Amino acid sequence: MNLAVYPLAANMVNQLNRVDMISNNLANMKTAGFKQEQLVEGSFNQYLQKAQNAKEEISQISKISNTTPKIESKYIDGTTGNIIATSNNLDFAITQKDLYFKVKSQDGEVYLTRDGSFTNQNGTLMTKTGLQVLNANGAPIAIDNENLFASTIGLFKTELTNIEKMGNNNYKIVDKQKLTTLAIYQTNLTQGTYEPSNVNSLTSMIALIEAQRAFEQTQKAITGIGDLSTTLLEKIGGVK
Repeated sequence: MNLAVYPLAANMVNQLNRVDMISNNLANMKTAGFKQEQLVEGSFNQYLQKAQNAKEEISQISKISNTTPKIESKYIDGTTGNIIATSNNLDFAITQKDLYFKVKSQDGEVYLTRDGSFTNQNGTLMTKTGLQVLNANGAPIAIDNENLFASTIGLFKTELTNIEKMGNNNYKIVDKQKLTTLAIYQTNLTQGTYEPSNVNSLTSMIALIEAQRAFEQTQKAITGIGDLSTTLLEKIGGVK
């Protein structure tokens, strides 16, 4: 195989990953509290350098393909969305980043979320996906007629690097030891409002078009290399 194909093929894979990520961001543009994801692209060279520093044996193919592009990491954009008023006493918005609600599923699993659009289910504060909203002590929150339940909602702080997306706008806690309970919540929580998604439709659409075009251009380059190789083989085969 022509060695030029390796980095081109890797770039196509990267662009497909970008398209999937951006499409998911756009699909959740209307999801309350949703945080978009971004990709960081690097090269195989840094992984090769780490192996060399560790005195590992490096193959010749690794040395040749050390500039192959690779998705280095994926991260969550923690930018807060613009708070929107709803006048619904079951809607809450967290005004500071790195803070989350704690919710509990029916099977006892505990997650974090930024989605504060809650519901009243049989007198208990719940998310729209059926998870219990917890107080600072990790217990479900009972809703009273005086709306005093708002003062019992727990807020928890952790770094973005300590959470992983689990679907349904929830996050898994990587290290619970790095999760702290906020002592004073009043200045960080507003009732009758909600935080929309932080996805920017314009920039996301531009990024999506760029990824699609980059994929198509790389695909054409690989096709061109294939055509050149075929022509070369035909000429060599025709020599007597």
